[in-house]
This record gives sequence, C-alpha cells and structure tokens, in this order.
Amino acid sequence: MTQIDALESDRVKRLFRARQKINIPGVISHITQRASGAERSFHEDDDFLEMLARLKHVSQTHDIELIAFVLMPNHLHLLLRQNKANLYEAMRELFSRYAQRFNKKYERKGHLFGGPYRQAVCLDEAYIITVSLYIHLNPVRAGLVEQPRDYRWSSCRLFTDSNDIPSFVASENILQMLSSDPQDAKSIYRDMLEEGTKLEVGEVMEDRSVIHNLQWKLSRFIPQIRQLTTLRKGEPPDHWKPAEIEERIAAFVEGRVKPMPRSQAARKYLVEQLISRGFTRREIAQRLGVSRKTIYNLLKRLHTH
Repeated sequence: MTQIDALESDRVKRLFRARQKINIPGVISHITQRASGAERSFHEDDDFLEMLARLKHVSQTHDIELIAFVLMPNHLHLLLRQNKANLYEAMRELFSRYAQRFNKKYERKGHLFGGPYRQAVCLDEAYIITVSLYIHLNPVRAGLVEQPRDYRWSSCRLFTDSNDIPSFVASENILQMLSSDPQDAKSIYRDMLEEGTKLEVGEVMEDRSVIHNLQWKLSRFIPQIRQLTTLRKGEPPDHWKPAEIEERIAAFVEGRVKPMPRSQAARKYLVEQLISRGFTRREIAQRLGVSRKTIYNLLKRLHTH
C-alpha cells in the first residue's frame, strides 16, 4: 500500500514529511518553518504583519484554510487544510516572497529559512486538536507570555474569546470538533489550554513524539481528547517509522558528512545549522558520526553559557 493509499484509507493517522511532501486535496497539515541558524524571522511588528498579510493572501489565492497559527521570533507553526493539490506552490510563494521582502528591508543576503519547511499530515481528530493546542502554547513555553491568549501573533483568541472576531483563519475546523455550540466549544478549548500550560512540552522540531506525548497527557484530563484518542504512552505509532527511514536514506544518498569540527564555536554553528534544517538530534549524531550523548552534551554546554 502506498502512502497516499494509506492516507486515503484512513489507516495512517499522522505522517511526518521533511522532504517529499504529501500533496492531496482535503489533507490537514502541521507546517513548521524556522530561520536559519541563530537568525530571527521577525524583528518588529511590521515583519509579523507582513507575514500575516501574506498568509491571508496565500490562503485566499490557493484555496487553503488556515486553521491555526503562531509566529514566533525565529520560527512559525501553521495548521492548514489544502483544498487543491497545490501545497508546494502555496508554501513556496509564502516563504520565498516573505524572505525576499525581509532581505530587501534589512539589506540582507542569503537564505532566511533553514531549509525546506516540514510537514506533518494529520488525519486524526484528537491529534489535530492537540496540534492546535501545541501551537497556541508555544509563546508560553518560550516565556514570552504567561497566558496563550496574551500573545499577539497567534490565532489563540479566535479559539478562546467569547465574541466572534472576523478573521480569515478558519478556527471553526477545530471548534466544531468540540461542540456544535460555538461558545461551549470555546469554553472547552480554554479548559484545554489551561491544562496544557501545566504540562511540560518539548519541541516538535527536535522530537517527533512531542505531539503524541502531549495528546496522551491531555487525554487523562480532557474528556473530549480521551474520547477521540486511542494512543498509549510511549513511542509514536509504528506507521511513523517508514518516513524516518526514508529521510535517513535520503541523507545518506546526499553524501558523507565531513568530520566534526574541533572548536566549540564551530561545533555550535554546525549543530545550529543542522537543527535549523529540520534534523533531529539523533539524525545529527548519525550524520556527524558521533553519539547522541555527544550532541546532547554539546547543546547542554551551549545553553549553560
């Protein structure tokens, strides 16, 4: 069975894609993109507003439903449904046009983003809800705000505020999963966010099991998540593994990686570049021919200085 057959038959609930993307009408995807290395994607309000304007334009011109989003200083998360087989074109226009404008504004050269965007295809309702919660919890995890709705550059208020705010964001895709009454759905979502702020949540761009584990934790407290989920604590389902294998093969085919740099500064730069390109710590260790412990110790030293 091909990946597309598996998706359409509903046998696969979530599938990560860093390189070859799934491009099927009706698919809901969690898209992540981050700035290259230690760069920032957004420096001031005008930059955030520019990205919002481009998100609105792309959603309207490419028939894409933007369900939830957050724009962080150095990365972003989008939850969207594509209604046509045009994800490549939509994301290329979004990121390339923004990068061109950003580089021109700041007299900057080179790639703004650290490689291709990443896609996690979501066909499980509990998983989709959990992704939206993860997206809105990002600013809290980063210490930018105490409450998710206080962050200006996310769709959170559309999910929590009692008044109906006109928006191009299709938050009803999530809210309708929770209740047929919009206000009741928002009340349930506020409760979910409150529980989410109490939990330790990792970084999905470094650990692919983060959403899975958050869903499992929330299912213990939130009846709606518990009713929709069949997950068990531990590793993600086996059907994630083929995608991981494909990525490792692709990395191998790209060629052997040069030896690990000697200086700590050079190692830091190399690891930052690989992380920015979407590689996990495990994959970085494999590419550099070192142990995962070496990578973890390096990152730990960097964070403590």
